[in-house]
Amino acid sequence: MATAPEGKTMSDVSDWWSTAIIDMEPGRIAVRGRPIEELIGHVGFAQMVWLMTRGEMPGAGQAALLEAALVAAVDHGPQAPSIAAARMAVTCGLSLNGAMATAVNMLDDVHGGAGEQAVDLYHMVTEAIAGGAAPETAAGTVIDRWQAERGPYVPGFGHRFHKPVDPRAPKLLELVETARSEGIVSGEVAVAAVAVQAVLNARKGKPLPMNIDGATAVIYAELGFPAPLARGLFCLSRSVGALAHGWEQMQQGGRNKGPTPPAYRWTYTGP
Repeated sequence: MATAPEGKTMSDVSDWWSTAIIDMEPGRIAVRGRPIEELIGHVGFAQMVWLMTRGEMPGAGQAALLEAALVAAVDHGPQAPSIAAARMAVTCGLSLNGAMATAVNMLDDVHGGAGEQAVDLYHMVTEAIAGGAAPETAAGTVIDRWQAERGPYVPGFGHRFHKPVDPRAPKLLELVETARSEGIVSGEVAVAAVAVQAVLNARKGKPLPMNIDGATAVIYAELGFPAPLARGLFCLSRSVGALAHGWEQMQQGGRNKGPTPPAYRWTYTGP
C-alpha cells in the first residue's frame, strides 16, 4: 500500500482520479447521477452535452438553442483550414479519427478561438451596460479598450466571403430573440452583440458582418456557458464537418494531396 507524501494512504488508483461526471462499475454506468439506461433513447445529443459539461439537464428551450448553435458551425467547406487539413490527412493515409484530430488540433486562437474571445468581449459590454452606459456607448468603450490591449481584430465580426451578411448570424439571433420572448434567456448578451455590430459598422462606414463565431458566442453566453467552453463547443461542432469531409475524401481516393494543385507553385523569396 502506497503512502502519499503528506502521510495519507492510498488504497488503490481510485484515490488518484476524482470526478463528478461519471460513476461506473461492472454492470452499472451513471452519468451525473443518472443511470445511462435512463438517458439512452430519452435524451438528445445537445442535452447530453449540456449534462456532461454543466452537471444538470437543460430545459427544452435551452437544449434547442444549444443545438442550433452546434448545427450552424458544423462546416464551412474545404477552404476552411481545419476541413482542408482533414481531407489532406486522409490522402496521407490517416484514418477517420486521425483526420478529425488533425482538424480539431488546428482550431486554436486564430481559427476556432474567436468564439471564446467574443464571449469575453460581450461580457465586458454587458457589464458596462449594467453599470449604466447606453449599449453603443458601452460597446465603443469596450472596443477601444480591447483594441488597445489585444490588437485591432475584434473577434466575432468580419468575414472573407460573406459580405455584407453571414447568412448564419441573422437566423441564430432570431432564435435568441424568440428564446428571450419565451423567458429562456435574458437577451442581454444579444443587445451587447448588436451594439458592437452597430459601432463597428459606423466606424468602418459599411456593414461588417457578424460571423459564425460572433453569433454562436451570443448563444453560448446567453445560455451561461463559460468562455473556454465556447471554443470546446465549436470544436465539437466542427468535428462533424471534419468527419464528413474525411469520409468523403476516403470515397474519392487520392494520395498525398497538398493544399494546392501540383501545377501551382508558391512564391520563392530566397537567394
